[in-house]
Amino acid sequence: MPANKSGPVPRKKKGRRGRLVAITVVLLLVAGIGFGAFWGVSTVRASFPQTTGSLKVPGLTNPVDVTRDANGIPQIYADTDEDLFRAQGYVQAQDRFWEMDVRRHMTSGRLSEMFGKSQVKTDSFLRTLGWHRVAQKEYDTKLSPSTKKYLQAYSAGVNSYLKDHGGSALSLEYAALDFQNDYKPEKWTPVDSVAWLKAMAWDLRGNMQEEIDRSLMTSRFTPAQIDRLYPSYPYKRNKPIVEGGAVDPATKQFKPGGAANSAPAGAAGAAAGFQSQLSSLSKTLDKVPALLGPNGNGIGSNSWVVSGDHTTTGKPLLANDPHLAPQMPSLWYQMGLHCRTTSPKCNYDVSGFTFSGMPGVVIGHNQDISWGMTNLGADVTDLYLEKVSAGGYLYDNRQRPFVTRKETIKVAGGESREITVRSTNNGPVVSDRDSELAGVGKDAPVGNAAPDRGDGYAVSLRWTALNPGKSMDAVFEMNRAKDWTSFRKAAEHFEVPSQNLIYADTKGNIGYQAPGQIPVRGKGDGSYPAPGWDPRYRWTGYIPQKSLPYEYNPKRGYIVTANQAVTDEKYPYLLTKDWGYGSRSQRINDLIQSKIKDGGKVSTDDMQAFQKDNSSEIARLLTPYLTKIDIKDKYVRDAQQLLDGWDFTQEPDSAAAAYFNAVWRNTLKLAFGNKMPKELRPEGQCLTVRPADETGPADENDKYVRECGERAGDTAQPDGGDRWYEVVRGILDDPNNAWWKTEDRPGRPGDQNRDQLLAHAMADARYELTAKLGKNIDNWSWGRLHQMYLKNQTLGTDGPGALQGLFNRGPWNVGGGEAAVDATGWNAAGGYKVTWVPSMRMVVNLADLDKSRWINLTGASGHAYDAHYYDQTDKWAKGELLPWAYSEDAVKKAAKDTLTLSP
Repeated sequence: MPANKSGPVPRKKKGRRGRLVAITVVLLLVAGIGFGAFWGVSTVRASFPQTTGSLKVPGLTNPVDVTRDANGIPQIYADTDEDLFRAQGYVQAQDRFWEMDVRRHMTSGRLSEMFGKSQVKTDSFLRTLGWHRVAQKEYDTKLSPSTKKYLQAYSAGVNSYLKDHGGSALSLEYAALDFQNDYKPEKWTPVDSVAWLKAMAWDLRGNMQEEIDRSLMTSRFTPAQIDRLYPSYPYKRNKPIVEGGAVDPATKQFKPGGAANSAPAGAAGAAAGFQSQLSSLSKTLDKVPALLGPNGNGIGSNSWVVSGDHTTTGKPLLANDPHLAPQMPSLWYQMGLHCRTTSPKCNYDVSGFTFSGMPGVVIGHNQDISWGMTNLGADVTDLYLEKVSAGGYLYDNRQRPFVTRKETIKVAGGESREITVRSTNNGPVVSDRDSELAGVGKDAPVGNAAPDRGDGYAVSLRWTALNPGKSMDAVFEMNRAKDWTSFRKAAEHFEVPSQNLIYADTKGNIGYQAPGQIPVRGKGDGSYPAPGWDPRYRWTGYIPQKSLPYEYNPKRGYIVTANQAVTDEKYPYLLTKDWGYGSRSQRINDLIQSKIKDGGKVSTDDMQAFQKDNSSEIARLLTPYLTKIDIKDKYVRDAQQLLDGWDFTQEPDSAAAAYFNAVWRNTLKLAFGNKMPKELRPEGQCLTVRPADETGPADENDKYVRECGERAGDTAQPDGGDRWYEVVRGILDDPNNAWWKTEDRPGRPGDQNRDQLLAHAMADARYELTAKLGKNIDNWSWGRLHQMYLKNQTLGTDGPGALQGLFNRGPWNVGGGEAAVDATGWNAAGGYKVTWVPSMRMVVNLADLDKSRWINLTGASGHAYDAHYYDQTDKWAKGELLPWAYSEDAVKKAAKDTLTLSP
């Protein structure tokens, strides 16, 4: 599908004949290139769900109605809780079972059963982490009887659908999979649903990647240089979520707006003595499926709530847009779950976004409250160096035995593999999973008190998500919460992943709660791998729930969460040292302030417009320096002039945005990227450099080596996020700072100061865009450079090329950018392609819930060529939102299809 020139790729015609012709052409193409079978239209359509008439679903106590609107979004009406969740399982299986099946195999480390030997390494790592084992423990020992009952009902609904559907009738992917093996899906279980929360927690695990990156940087940079690349959070410029507040020293109770308190415990000094060459571990982590997006600074979300004092409706307005990986179908599934009459036997009247494979609603509203989520970013993982021997591992001057277990990995089309998982008192030994990982810590500089490194140290992982918890209870408790008190009670159980929870209710209240199981460290601050043999670096407990920050009806009348710091520097517990740096959050603060100053009011339209704000903070900062540089080359000067008078917005058709972002990318590459160790540079980027062990100024006697980058493009450094805004801001008024200087290389003198490097970056950007977009700058546009592709996460990424074309869609030319409110993120080291997006958007109107709005990235269906496969994407790309019917009357008015599920 070729790239369009000015906007999103046009939608397919909705006419039945047009769709059938398109399908037939594609299938003829597939048949013609040698797959050995011709898929007819009937095969493609076999999995499309029945949405009208009636169906029998054993186990229901009363009929359940499923209505779908023009976008295929289901609303379910039932008389009991069990019927409601049984129907939810059935309906989600209708639309998304392939996605559900792949997810459960991923969370249990069983992808090899579906896709063969290529997934053995990934399965081995996931079995080592043991997500499914922990989920089983949660189900057996932690979850409430009502939650288990709902999970069982949901599973029964999924299995009712599976009983009558198989192969291509489940999804087109199964027809494709038949080319490789005779795989057949097994029954769904409640633990399959619970385990999905572990995948969420993995992708939102905090600073583990930063911990690795800092360690890798030690081969090229001094500790002072590394600190410069991780500047402190700019509290004076970018406000934290909770302004003020303190923890009472006696009661440990957090009090919003309280007096100042002491400095964070454990925040003094990084464990720099234990920096490790973690290259191979980083590569292994890159291969673990990141269904939510590339872990790092880009993973986040926006949410904010404005009280009725400042809205045109007189009641709160709440907005949320989580930033996740673009994929087909979208990670989110829109749904309404309604009891016809709320009562003790039927407690739910909730609507919003959930995940296929999980009962309940994750983000949305019920009849009384609404809530949203963003990633809190708490540091809930620590890597530990372990001194191991044949007999075990060293801890507190004693040899301790490993806890071990055997895991058998079944492989489609091949022999099973058996692995042994070893764990220390810190957690599983993740360095066992790759022969390269045996060398992790081999060259780690450690203190004199450290044990002899021998052949190196192993690496173990401590992570809160490996503790059984009650997060599944929290989902149902939030769904039926009536007020701030019951909402906070539910939040106590939302242990992992740790999320910023934002709140509003129909009575006019707004609030914020930081939940989660967040560790308290004895020594160290989680910035670097810690010495596992030293008991002083053990976790000593968790931050008490009552001490976690919150706000309720703050005087300013609004709350913004966008992955910035949660509290100020006086909060007595260490949440993390690796916050997002507040570029998006402060822009949202400024947008709200601009509306409410002098008594102005925020409307629903304003909230929607804020979500599409694409202003670039780094452009506002850097452009005045770029336009003042005297460029001699007219060819480059023509491009430079695009920046004159530019308003720093990043619209898809903006040539200035295209050029600036290319300049920013090349500035980072010259000042920082080319100086990074190969483990952090993108794959395929090869440089002639001095060996890592050479220090001091370069001279003519130096020997150079050819080194190629090893990091996946969407996780390479410098990624260009708002951490790098702060790095550059810190040296921008120091034109002779050492970071602006580049080494002389064979045949090319280096840059000696800021203006030389910026001029160099502008020239490189001009020639780069000439190659990518053409010589004529009038034809340049940011959208042509910055494109979003929607890819099926299995057969659409690793399948044969023609097969990928069946399931993938795109590209769309989009605006927005890295660290903008409209966060269509891209990695500056890796290129301009979109790596994360606002995966859905919603604006909830607490004055009239039927006037709320929502949009998904793709559509309700996971079936290629279904009318609802990606019918929301064009509107999403334009920043449009769909009406969100909630009341029974509104749902009936919007209904296009009704299906009755009968006992």
